[in-house]
Amino acid sequence: MAHSIYICSAEGNTGKSTVALGTLDTLSRRATRVGVFRPIARSTEERDYVLELLLAHDGVIELGYDDAIGVTYEDVHGDPDAALATIVRRFKAIEARCDVVVVIGSDYTDVGSPTELAFNARIAANLGAPVLLVVGGRVTQGRGASERLGYTDARTPDELAQITELAVEELEREHASLLGVVANRADPDRLDTIVDAVRAASGAAGGHDASVSVWAIPEDQYLVAPSMRSVMRAVGGELYAGDPELLEREALGVVVAAMSMENVLAWLTEAAVVVVPGDRSEVLLGVLTAHASATFPSIAGIVLNGGFPVSETVERLIEGLKSGLPIIRTELSSYDTALAITQTRGKLAAESQRKRDTALALFEKHVDGVELLDRLDVARTDVVTPLMFEYGLLARARDARKHIVLPEGYDDRILRAAATLLSRDVADLTILGEEIEVRSRAIGLGLDISRATVLSNHDHVLVYRFADEYQRRRAHKGVTLEQARDTVQDVSYFGTMMVELGLADGMVSGAMHTTAHTIRPAFEIIKTKPGVQVVSSVFLMALADRVLVYGDCAVVPDPTAEQLADIAISSAQTAEQFGIEPRVAMLSYSTGESGSGADVDKVRRATALVRERAPELPVEGPIQYDAAADAAVARTKLPGSSVAGRATVFVFPDLNTGNNTYKAVQRSAGAVAIGPVLQGLRKPVNDLSRGALVQDIVNTVAITAIQAAS
Repeated sequence: MAHSIYICSAEGNTGKSTVALGTLDTLSRRATRVGVFRPIARSTEERDYVLELLLAHDGVIELGYDDAIGVTYEDVHGDPDAALATIVRRFKAIEARCDVVVVIGSDYTDVGSPTELAFNARIAANLGAPVLLVVGGRVTQGRGASERLGYTDARTPDELAQITELAVEELEREHASLLGVVANRADPDRLDTIVDAVRAASGAAGGHDASVSVWAIPEDQYLVAPSMRSVMRAVGGELYAGDPELLEREALGVVVAAMSMENVLAWLTEAAVVVVPGDRSEVLLGVLTAHASATFPSIAGIVLNGGFPVSETVERLIEGLKSGLPIIRTELSSYDTALAITQTRGKLAAESQRKRDTALALFEKHVDGVELLDRLDVARTDVVTPLMFEYGLLARARDARKHIVLPEGYDDRILRAAATLLSRDVADLTILGEEIEVRSRAIGLGLDISRATVLSNHDHVLVYRFADEYQRRRAHKGVTLEQARDTVQDVSYFGTMMVELGLADGMVSGAMHTTAHTIRPAFEIIKTKPGVQVVSSVFLMALADRVLVYGDCAVVPDPTAEQLADIAISSAQTAEQFGIEPRVAMLSYSTGESGSGADVDKVRRATALVRERAPELPVEGPIQYDAAADAAVARTKLPGSSVAGRATVFVFPDLNTGNNTYKAVQRSAGAVAIGPVLQGLRKPVNDLSRGALVQDIVNTVAITAIQAAS
């Protein structure tokens, strides 16, 4: 039977979705089949954004939205017992498919629900799922309850203890089992005191000892602030001008521009949304100019209210400014617009990367994941899923704490990946580009890269230093100092020189550039490790239950026997770097002595060279792919082989075969190809595919950090 955890709260606005996402993320590191279930739908009028967020997580099995919902509020009101029976039945269908299920309790969106916690407790008891209780660290009514873009006053430790005691007593009455308590959105300055007070209260109320698990997650202004997209929905507006991508930026304040332009400018604050009457063109243009100025705050967006038309002349002027700042138009009055904005709450939704990164980072820092998994008794498994492997990469990179340079600072994917890496403390980063432009774009995208160094590849001091060194090394090729200065200002050369001279531990590039552009500087400057004659690549092919190494699928088009041997030995070393026991298959179109021809002879010669140079390494070749990967085929074609049917490192005879095979495996097996990972260089440089996703970049940076530490 699957293990389950029921996450519920005693009231609304506790930030339960943060805890649910963090719990789901933690469970995915140990369990291979994780499910999500929502007993009571948040709304029947629109889709549940929290459920959609969790279902979109890579660790969740394929589940339909409707399959993951039990009943509606109307069902509960109409017949609570029948609703409970339906919930149990639908949950059991999910449970049968999973190792562990995260159950998210109701959200207190139903008016007049004083017994909502009691019903959640009944559900938890009937599902046999222990409760992770979330208590809100912020005032929801009375003192300090009027929210200012998500902000409210903090509750004291005593207030949180009182809420905890009442909630635990309610859980006990309904025979629900308490797993632990999370005080969320807590006062950052009093976390330890809050934990002590809540632990004492939960123990006293439930008859538990003081060892009950209690954690406190602090309030974060960006996590509770609404995005400009949420603001647009709240005012019933439409995007009049600006970049739609920048609608994900959080708004941290509201400025109503109901005064002269000079006075409005004095009130502007960082990340504010500015409400401008649609007939005040001079104020609109003044705010846009201030946003573009380095001496004024960078605002989140503008809302033009009143429904007034903008003149063609002003429209042409706005278009020419090309600021990208979102300008939203609404029919509401100034008062109604400001009121709608101030009442807008931040949502932890799938489209908000910064909120997701922040939520995961906060949970990871303040909740002991190992303790949570142990209390749930989620058994460890020998199976390694793609997600588990990726988590392992991030954890190892975090321990290594290396400095990686990202030369392509003008690519949004690089900025998004950098924000994720920094929020998870995976590596220290330097991003190449002009600082004002790079940081402005990141801010506009709602990303936090404040902890990254942003460095111009035209920095005079470094250009002269790099040029002197490059010219010295390439003088035998006739390179002059003037030519060297031009060359090293190319981002790939600049980043490579940083790595070679110890200003960074590794480089990741290729999202905007070709493979040749990325790795040519490494060939010229970093060069190969001692004893290695060729730079090659591997893909880490993460299948449903294990990780394999495929080489070479990206660099050497038609390797010689000597190069194939180099690739095999380097690939085996790469496998060991990432915890994969190397068993090398030298692939060909024939197995053993069954075939002949130049291509087979090349593989046969390469296999002999590998055995000669690395006699301790298990290697088989020539061998066909099916005999290397499938134990049943291996028993027929190569019985008794220590590699056949168990290979973990697959060395392809040429680039075309390798490239086609890894793509076919990825399509047919639903595998995740991580890489390419360059090998054979003295210092790590890694290439990205031109279509790299943000997660690909994150993984490659982690891999580069691990290589740098090896």
